[in-house]
Amino acid sequence: MVIVWLVLAAVIFIIAASGIKIIRPFEKGLVERLGKYRREGQPGLQFIIPFIERMIKVDLRETVIDVPPQEVITKDNVVVTVDAIIYYQITDAFRVVYNVSSFEIAAIKLAQTNLRNVIGEMELDQTLTSRERINVTLREVLDEATDKWGVKVTRVEIKKIDPPQDIMDAMSKQMKAERTKRAVILEAEGYKQSEITKAEGDKMSAILQAEGQSESIKRVAEANKFKLIAEAEGQADAIINVFKAIHAGDPTKDVIAIRYLDALKQIADGKANKVFLPYESSAMLSSIGSMAEIFREKSTSGERESTGEK
Repeated sequence: MVIVWLVLAAVIFIIAASGIKIIRPFEKGLVERLGKYRREGQPGLQFIIPFIERMIKVDLRETVIDVPPQEVITKDNVVVTVDAIIYYQITDAFRVVYNVSSFEIAAIKLAQTNLRNVIGEMELDQTLTSRERINVTLREVLDEATDKWGVKVTRVEIKKIDPPQDIMDAMSKQMKAERTKRAVILEAEGYKQSEITKAEGDKMSAILQAEGQSESIKRVAEANKFKLIAEAEGQADAIINVFKAIHAGDPTKDVIAIRYLDALKQIADGKANKVFLPYESSAMLSSIGSMAEIFREKSTSGERESTGEK
């Protein structure tokens, strides 16, 4: 009898324990009673009636769905293989359970269909360079479609877009040609800039050299000018001093005439023919004539004395 009671107590304990449910902070529980929705269980300890009620737990964290690679035809009839991932978060546990049978499968099929639509409207070059545009378009389309399922699509990322191998080889050759073209252009631009810089340097050098020569000529001319001015001033001072000295000595006309003759002798000394006409020539000639007469008289008296005449 005791054994029976123990078995009965164990069965009752197991049944009661099956009615205890723990909901974690990132989950919500949907409680059904005999197949009909009754209530929503919040995080924490929850109790349900065993065999009559059941709880469906829904994870509210952001989840990732990997969209399998698929072949898509672009607008210019190139077949590319596209692989994508979807980030989503459940916002309404009731709708995601009761409005769609399998959300992940539905999201994958929806993403594949819209990938074909979006990429089918773009050419190959646009497809390879407009991933952000594809991501935004897909996210908007999926978010609008899954809103009635209580799901928020947060991001869509294209992992890779693989064109056929022959297209890849052609693109590689094109990229190589573009790089070679840019290298040639850059080299030509560098040579052009180098020649321009060199020409500007030669121009500046010539300008500086000309300015230096001009400054040198200017300074030499100024030095010669100062030299001539100093010499002229010296000669003027000498003439003034000589003039003052002569007047201070109160010379006679005979002395002045003799000095003129000495000056004429010095002027006539040379290979060139010279004509000298002193200022106030009439007075000068009369003085010279007087001096000649004096010398003649002295010469005559000397001859008489030598012959004994009186």
